[in-house]
Amino acid sequence: MTLEELNQRIAARASASPEESYTAKLISRGIQKCAQKVGEEGVEAAIAAVAGDHKGLVGEASDLLYHLLVLLRATGVSLDEVMAELDGRTAQSGLAEKAARPKE
Repeated sequence: MTLEELNQRIAARASASPEESYTAKLISRGIQKCAQKVGEEGVEAAIAAVAGDHKGLVGEASDLLYHLLVLLRATGVSLDEVMAELDGRTAQSGLAEKAARPKE
């Protein structure tokens, strides 16, 4: 499965009833809940990586990608926008791109 295919599946499930779809239920709980899930899954993925838990990292990374795509949908950010941003960043080295970012 590609990220685009997962994104399409999430789009289809987001329009279902929250009683029938975890995706729809999560989105119905709001952006804060969606963001919380991304944070939780990110931490769990990092812990699995540090622990050397290959199988655990695969599972947590899957959860993280899913929840990130749900968050993007909930906030109205398209996967195409994210991919275009990544595409623009690959036009130069990662170090040069990071150095060119505005300082906050």
